[in-house]
Amino acid sequence: MKKSFKIASAVILSALCLSTLSAKPKKNANEITVGFVGPLSGGVAVYGVEAKNGAELAVEEINAAGGINGKKIVMISEDDEGDPAKTVSAFKKLTVQNGVKLIVGSLTSGCTKAITDQSKAMKVVQIAPAATATDITVDAKGKTNPYVFRACFIDPFQGTVGGKFAAENLKAKNAAILYDIGNDYSVGLTENFEASFTAAGGKVTKESYSTGEKDFNAQITKIKNANPDVVYLPDYYATVALIAKQLRAQGITAPIVGADGWDGLTENAGDEVLNGFYSNHYAADSTDASVQNFVKKFKAKYNKEPNSFAALAYDSVYMLKDAIIAAGTDSDSVKIRAALETTEGNYVTGHLTFDAKHNPVKSAVMVELVKKDGKLAASYKATVNP
Repeated sequence: MKKSFKIASAVILSALCLSTLSAKPKKNANEITVGFVGPLSGGVAVYGVEAKNGAELAVEEINAAGGINGKKIVMISEDDEGDPAKTVSAFKKLTVQNGVKLIVGSLTSGCTKAITDQSKAMKVVQIAPAATATDITVDAKGKTNPYVFRACFIDPFQGTVGGKFAAENLKAKNAAILYDIGNDYSVGLTENFEASFTAAGGKVTKESYSTGEKDFNAQITKIKNANPDVVYLPDYYATVALIAKQLRAQGITAPIVGADGWDGLTENAGDEVLNGFYSNHYAADSTDASVQNFVKKFKAKYNKEPNSFAALAYDSVYMLKDAIIAAGTDSDSVKIRAALETTEGNYVTGHLTFDAKHNPVKSAVMVELVKKDGKLAASYKATVNP
């Protein structure tokens, strides 16, 4: 009797648990839920925290102006720590537990790619603010994922911009590249920088390292022997800061060039990154009125200057707003994603349209790391059009 009772109780309890997990969350008819996924802690937390701040500012502004068709946006944020496996968990929590159909995130290419198939399968509109790897919006056969978009330009464009800038603006003839052989972002940038720089008549020396390495002196010794007049460092800010210190310590004073992964150096590096330039999605010191308005509001709310991740996430929320209005619905993700495909507008990071692979067609800027009032700052240097 007791055994049968225990079994029956267990069956009932299991059924109740399954019912709870599968039950659709109740939605407030006057709210539009948007999910945010990004690294709010961990090695690239600067990206996620800044992006979340930018997205929250956009939500705050939209809600203060009456929302979207009278409905307020509610943003639910999840920390993936820059770990693809945790990005998947965050996606499941947002979609299954919270019923989210609109997601901004994640930030790095690896984490973003980890959930693109799920976005397609569940018809979740996903806008990646800063994932620049070429395969984010397409499958292995190059077919466009109908539900995945990005707010940033892609790595081939960044690598090409860096190579052209080194050859044309810096007048470099001999470039050295030090890159992470196990990082798709770093490898993609390397390939396109090399192609662009050599097409301009330059010579390239390449050295590589593995993700997580801290000592680059052996590679730098070889680079020094090549006597480069520019060094390309296609990696994220924490690693770039380490490499720059070791470059300068070995007496290499040549300009260093990089990409948007450098955003964060102003708060995490020293004078070793001076004479440094990198491609980026916007420049905070631009005279464009929309940029200055964004920077002013961001500074007022967070007491600091916004980096490109903040600007891209801010734009991502406004793109969703425009698509919802164009689609005439905030609940039909099929119509919203169709409306996104035809989006054209002026945003903080530039005038934007989407190509057939959901990549934005817009300009890039090159910024220089300089000293302003005794502190490192990123200063606008040049604009490169697509």
